[in-house]
Amino acid sequence: MHKRNRWFISIGLFYGLLGGLVALTYLAEPGLIPGNVPRIHGHIMLLGFILMMIYGVALHVLPRFSGKDLYSEQLANWQLYLSNAGLPIMIAGWLALLNWLVLVGGAVVYAGIAAFAVNIIMTVKPNGPWR
Repeated sequence: MHKRNRWFISIGLFYGLLGGLVALTYLAEPGLIPGNVPRIHGHIMLLGFILMMIYGVALHVLPRFSGKDLYSEQLANWQLYLSNAGLPIMIAGWLALLNWLVLVGGAVVYAGIAAFAVNIIMTVKPNGPWR
């Protein structure tokens, strides 16, 4: 497995543990974490845990299913950087209740999603017509 894919999976597991800790802390002491805690928790779990796991597994498995190499290793590396830079920026925005910071982080995360989409579409596209 490519080292980058291991990073996606490891980071995803970290986010899963962090998201669970955020939820338990919020339930035990609701005022302890500032900002919009439900959104923080939800995005840590969805973008951090689930999406990072999908990235790690998909980047490993889908090229093998298509019988081709991954279209761009460099694009996948940028996906790792963008995804893991954007989510902490979003979290910081919700902690400080600064919507412009959430927007910046969201745009960076979206760029990572777009990089993944391009890379996978180009990897699994058939040599002939789509059927």
